Amino acid sequence: MAELPSFSDPDAVARYIEGPVRMVPGFHGLQRMAGILLAERASEDARILVLGAGGGLELKVFAEMQPRWRFCGVDPSAEMLDLARTTLGSLESRVTFHHGYIDDAPEGPFDGATCLLTLHFMPEQERRRVVAEVYRRLKPGAPFIVAHHSFPQEEPEKTLWLSRFAAFGPAPGLSFASPEQMIAAIKEKLPALSPEKDEEILREAGFSDVALFYAGFTFRGWVGHRA
Repeated sequence: MAELPSFSDPDAVARYIEGPVRMVPGFHGLQRMAGILLAERASEDARILVLGAGGGLELKVFAEMQPRWRFCGVDPSAEMLDLARTTLGSLESRVTFHHGYIDDAPEGPFDGATCLLTLHFMPEQERRRVVAEVYRRLKPGAPFIVAHHSFPQEEPEKTLWLSRFAAFGPAPGLSFASPEQMIAAIKEKLPALSPEKDEEILREAGFSDVALFYAGFTFRGWVGHRA
């Protein structure tokens, strides 16, 4: 069975920039919506935590939307952080990078945070811990924007939604022989949760006003605010 991409694999990293555009419906719009939701609460000189910042795609969008924001970018892949620096170019001067996980991020407090296309790689208990750690690092009222794979976990709905995702288009370089093989790999390797469970995790961490703002086949996005 073909593997899902490894972000420490140089070939996978080199192909990353084109991957999300092909795999995630409305990818560019998702990034801009996240920036808009951050700006609803964050000041013009805000400091924003970006978890899963490797590649630098959302960092670049946010930095261009808000010229006075500064960012803390965290990612466990050194290769992906190098790619982020290349993606950002001169905008890199406004980003402080941290190689690691949420525990390696500064204590803050931050004016907002995002975690895009990352949480679906984490098992449920680790996801709960990470969301709670993000909450702890935010100022009161600060927004947290997340988006990732989130789809029904009961059959036949699970396979139906994954078949729709597979039809939308795999990432470049993934050597799946068929859509069925791609679906099987996701079921085996990706610890995705249902939308109901994802919302529950945000609320139990303490986030209020949790609201869905994005949906694209198997992907969902929410915004919540620190109490």
